[in-house]
Amino acid sequence: MQSHAAGGNRAIKRLMGNLTADAVVELLLSKGHSLLVRQRRAHLIMARTRTVAAVFAIFTPLWIILDLTFFPWPLWGWLALARIACTVVFAWIALAIRNTDSVNKALRVLFLLHIVPTAFFLVAEHLLLNTPVGISGEIAAAGYQFLPYVMVSSLGMFPITLLDAVVFSSPMVLVVLAKTLEGNATLSFNSHFGAIWLLLLTVLSAALAGMSQLYFMSALVTQSSHDLLTLAYTRRVGEELLDMLFISVARAGMPMTVAFIDLDNFKSVNDQFGHDEGDRTLSTAAEKLRSILRRNDVLIRWGGEELVLVLPFTNYAGAKIAINRLVATGIGSRPDGKPQTASVGLAERLADDTMTWQILVEKADRRMYTAKQSGKDRAVMCGEEVLLFKSAERFLPPVGNISGDMNT
Repeated sequence: MQSHAAGGNRAIKRLMGNLTADAVVELLLSKGHSLLVRQRRAHLIMARTRTVAAVFAIFTPLWIILDLTFFPWPLWGWLALARIACTVVFAWIALAIRNTDSVNKALRVLFLLHIVPTAFFLVAEHLLLNTPVGISGEIAAAGYQFLPYVMVSSLGMFPITLLDAVVFSSPMVLVVLAKTLEGNATLSFNSHFGAIWLLLLTVLSAALAGMSQLYFMSALVTQSSHDLLTLAYTRRVGEELLDMLFISVARAGMPMTVAFIDLDNFKSVNDQFGHDEGDRTLSTAAEKLRSILRRNDVLIRWGGEELVLVLPFTNYAGAKIAINRLVATGIGSRPDGKPQTASVGLAERLADDTMTWQILVEKADRRMYTAKQSGKDRAVMCGEEVLLFKSAERFLPPVGNISGDMNT
């Protein structure tokens, strides 16, 4: 339908269009990324870090053959010992470190991958400057000057921010700069001054490449994981996020509230005014829901006119505050000008003593049906406590079991 095409175009433009101020901040400082983007970014950084570490673990010890050929003993022996130490760390990164959903943990591993060659470069520079190596050895020693460029340029392989690029490249840049200022470098000052300038340009190029990867990864993850009409997460991705969040809050012993939301009398909107107006009503309701979200909150289109709001680290008291904000803003209007209402069921991990997110969502779903059957335009919580959206007296005693036909 035209409305779906238009909605899709609006969503793609919103997700892939020109950079906004918030998007720029995300590329500079890594703030504001969604939970799913952070998870995908962590996985990608870890996968590429392990791959690079594996390559380094193979080629770093092979270079010992060249050191042995061009450098005298014990210089090549000390260099070999340093290379073996680096190889052990690289092999550990490649084989022993497990995957993680945490961007911070992934970035720490990436930093380790870069700090080890920096330390090796510092040791190698010291050894080469204090040992006569002859003409052939000087030619081989000049090859060590490429290590800073290799490590800095490798940052372009990772979805990183500008701040990340500066932090990861700074140790190597500072080592090269310090050696130049001391006058104790394997090359002349003029040569090293040009080398530092080239190194800084390499840092900038790698940072731009990494930021470009981060932007397009974020845009593609967002586009592929969101429903085009409501811009909420799809149910498939939403279930994945629910699993991640439930495990996280359970480990921390913290609460998590799920709100199951169903638009009241939505079928009549489609029947009386057409599906285009139904789409508009649903899109507006989702937009109103997104307006009350905090950074870690998640909105999922569960199916049809059903939406699931996930509030991690939030108990019933916090969930009531969120629901009251929603009541204050409303969820839009119907085509005839009347307010669109919703029935909401809430469930909280600790208060409801649930062991899985599936049970938590099921309880919220059952309470949503109780809200429907008891009059709609309300929320039902643990103990069948009711929050009437239109009533000045919001909280009522338990309503008990209610049965009867529903007009959804």
